Amino acid sequence: MTVPTAEVPTGSFLEVWGDPIAHSLSPRIHAAAYAALGWDWSYGRRRVAAADFSRELGGLGAAFRGLSLTFPLKTEAFAAATHRDRTAELTGAVNTLVRVGGQWRGFNTDVGGIVGDVRAHGLDAIETGRIVGAGATATSALVALAQLGARTVEVVARRPDAAHALAELGERLSVAVSIAAPDTVAPASVPLTVSTLPGGAALPEDTSRRIASDGGLLYDVVYGHWPTPLAVAWQAAGAPAVNGLGMLVRQAVLQIRVFRTGDVDHPLPDEDAVVDIMARALVGD
Repeated sequence: MTVPTAEVPTGSFLEVWGDPIAHSLSPRIHAAAYAALGWDWSYGRRRVAAADFSRELGGLGAAFRGLSLTFPLKTEAFAAATHRDRTAELTGAVNTLVRVGGQWRGFNTDVGGIVGDVRAHGLDAIETGRIVGAGATATSALVALAQLGARTVEVVARRPDAAHALAELGERLSVAVSIAAPDTVAPASVPLTVSTLPGGAALPEDTSRRIASDGGLLYDVVYGHWPTPLAVAWQAAGAPAVNGLGMLVRQAVLQIRVFRTGDVDHPLPDEDAVVDIMARALVGD
């Protein structure tokens, strides 16, 4: 496959930054991909607090090609980027930085990771959906639902006032966002429910049962605490529930596209095989 030569990133060192970071699976799946592609790239991890981000970024040598960013650094990375893709602009978050021509370009591949994995589970397009949670990840989830075609989205939030920013984002996306508290959410059939709750968080049991009965596919971004209480409710209802490992892999594939060419839309060589290799690396195959 021919790689565009204009403004292609250089350097062979990459890292994932966050705080905490020891738990990150990114080095494992990136290393598997680079080995499969035959690239002599190094991908490590570094614990970086938000207060130290600018200093650490400024100290990187020319050999550094790019960075993956996780909590709590996506806002800091957004501010550091001199160019941001539309998805990053919509979400206000950057999880990928690549150095091109001496400047850092920022991308959000979390959205594409959700979209790609939902489609891999058989949902190519939807008209409506539900999001559980109203934190930062819910922003990416809303953009993902819009990209899947949703025109109406219900947000279930323990603090409905925290979801007002999602309603405003919905206006920009031409998506009508309604907000419901867990104890007032009414049964409504949707093909897809995306849970952005942290692993230790849970809705009231009666709410979980109620929305599981007609919630379609549960796409839970959590993968470290599985099954989540919401996934248990889905399983009890005989409904499909999947965790966020597929999102982790697919957002990483998009990152590698960016690291390779600076272009998130430029596929990797034999990309389906690379996705499979990365997924198998997660389970130790």
